[in-house]
Amino acid sequence: MLQSMQYSLDIIQDEARQLVQKGLVSRQQPIYILCQFIPAREWACIENELERCNFLLRDRIGDLMGREDWDND
Repeated sequence: MLQSMQYSLDIIQDEARQLVQKGLVSRQQPIYILCQFIPAREWACIENELERCNFLLRDRIGDLMGREDWDND
């Protein structure tokens, strides 16, 4: 029997960062856009973690990602 993966905020942020870097989503889009890239059976777990961390699905992906550090500045 498969167990659903536990999603921490760090994992969700990393996933969002990768999708932005690949150009698949924009930092300006709402967080709920991420559901297009995550299996439906896992989305409820992600929603719960986001809610626990006080994020709304209408918040921007950029807000979820937070401040980014650039190595090549």
